[in-house]
Amino acid sequence: MKNAYLKLDPASRREFMLRTAKAALGVSVLSGLDNEAFGAAEAAPTGKGGKAKAVIYLYMGGGMSHIDTFDPKTGETKGFKDPISTNASGIQLGGYMTKMAKQADKISIVRSMSSKTGVHEAGTYIMHTGYDPRGTIVHPTLGSWAQHFKGRSHATLPSSVTIGAGTANAGFFPPALAPVPISSPESGLQNAKSSVTDDMFKKRVSLMNEFDSAFRDKFRSPEVRAYTEFYDETMNLLTSKDLEAFDLTKEDAATRQLYGNGFGQGCLLARRLVQSGVRFVEVRSGGWDMHNYIDEAMERTGSGMDNAFAALLTDLQRTGLLDSTLVVLGSEFGRTPNINENSGRDHYPKVYSTVFAGGGVKGGYVYGSSDKDGKEVADKQVTVQDFIATIGAAMGLPVSEVVMSPSGRPFTVGDKGKVVGDIFA
Repeated sequence: MKNAYLKLDPASRREFMLRTAKAALGVSVLSGLDNEAFGAAEAAPTGKGGKAKAVIYLYMGGGMSHIDTFDPKTGETKGFKDPISTNASGIQLGGYMTKMAKQADKISIVRSMSSKTGVHEAGTYIMHTGYDPRGTIVHPTLGSWAQHFKGRSHATLPSSVTIGAGTANAGFFPPALAPVPISSPESGLQNAKSSVTDDMFKKRVSLMNEFDSAFRDKFRSPEVRAYTEFYDETMNLLTSKDLEAFDLTKEDAATRQLYGNGFGQGCLLARRLVQSGVRFVEVRSGGWDMHNYIDEAMERTGSGMDNAFAALLTDLQRTGLLDSTLVVLGSEFGRTPNINENSGRDHYPKVYSTVFAGGGVKGGYVYGSSDKDGKEVADKQVTVQDFIATIGAAMGLPVSEVVMSPSGRPFTVGDKGKVVGDIFA
């Protein structure tokens, strides 16, 4: 009965899980569980997709300008920098993408993304789930879908992790399928080890179990069992050597410097995690809501993404992980082609870009196009549902298989989106 789940009351499940997590003294990795809701399809074309053993999803929170990054223009909407040539014949990138220009032979750019949502919260939700937000249900994100279909990816480590600001839960799936949220790649696990002795730690956990045993005996529900399992798995991780996968100090100084600070360190942590057996890792970059002075913002935030993305692709290739790891870059929408009166660009869902690399994807390839000014989709429109279904297909998920929610409603990976098979090699 894997397709049927009992409905969980959000307030009750958060309260119970937080109480047990806090009893573990410093289990800061679970702090994201007190957040509210945030959490196709057709099968992949024959011979297409299914090669990615892991996914790293780079999410540009705020709305990334397609024109200043992966779909540059030369006319009146060009912006502050001219397009630059790349190492892939016929492909140009925005002038801020100097490092990625040397990695263009590894990427497929989708320049014909289109959404109906121009609001941050709703746009973010749909770019993670493929569904519009609803007050009556929370939809799973891709890491949870993957664990539902494929099971755990590692005996001790979580199957999915979210790095950076944001919320993380399993949607209508059991809470054990929720991503582990890490607020900061450098300090997110600094309190994961208790400051007390091992004996004292064990005594306190034992005392917590004694207090909770009456509750578990009285309420023998699937919800309580699920949280008990999740808690036990967390304890196993905290006492395992596998926890070192989260420790960036294990990397040499040159590698850490290659990635840069902030978002870059998140990308490095993502590489460490997939190398250790985590299946799905999201790394979030903020600061893309560039209504004002976009040139300055792109010099700062855009150049940081450019460096980190290029470093990640270089490092994945160096470690032999690129062929088996799909790297995806996305954002909730693009930004207006015309510069506004504040030297910035505003929200623009009508057309924008996403990027795929590794995991069986073609390199040096562009799918679809916008018009000459970047205002409309000119060819091969791709919806958000298509985007989600394509990632699912790359992972080998049965994206057309129907899963029933607790309320008995049918759902698929990507909400009936069509897999963009042309980007696969």
